[in-house]
Amino acid sequence: MALRKIALEGEECLTRVCRPVTDFNSRLHTLLDDMADTLAESGGVGLAAPQVGILRRVCVVLDEDDQLIELVNPEIIRTEGEQTGLEGCLSVPGKYGVVTRPEVVRVRAQDRDGEWFEVEDEGLTARCFCHEIEHLDGHLFVEHTDRLMEGEELQKWLEEHADEYEIEGDEE
Repeated sequence: MALRKIALEGEECLTRVCRPVTDFNSRLHTLLDDMADTLAESGGVGLAAPQVGILRRVCVVLDEDDQLIELVNPEIIRTEGEQTGLEGCLSVPGKYGVVTRPEVVRVRAQDRDGEWFEVEDEGLTARCFCHEIEHLDGHLFVEHTDRLMEGEELQKWLEEHADEYEIEGDEE
C-alpha cells in the first residue's frame, strides 16, 4: 500500500464531478487500499478519491466504531432529521465551520467487487457520508458554512460550545 498526497482547496480535482467506476479490478483495489492507508495516516474520518487526485466515484469512511466502509458509486437514498456541528476537511487543513447535515443517512453503493449494498448510520458517520459524497460532485463543506474558524477563534468556539455539539478531531 502507499500513501497518497491529499489535494488542497483550490486544486482543480476538488471542483470536478467524478465519473462512475465501471471496472472492479486490481487498480480499484489498490486505490481503496491506498485511500485507507492515507486516511489512517491523516487522522481523518473520511476520504474521497478526488482528494487524492482520482476523479472516480469512490470514498472511504470510518464509522464511529472505527470500521472502514468502502463506498464505490455511492448515492444517498434516504435522510432523516437534522444535526448541526463543527466540520473540517483534510483538503482544508486547520479550518472548521458549523454545518447542518441530516441526522440519519442511508447510502446505496457498491463494494470493491461490484456488489451492491446499503448502509445506514447516524451522527458523525451520517455527516461523513454526506461530506464525502459531496466531494464526488466537486463540492467542499466550505459551501455550507458562513465562516471558517481556525486558531484562537476556533479554540474559543470549542470552549463555548463543547456541551452543545459533538466535537470530533480532524473531521472529514
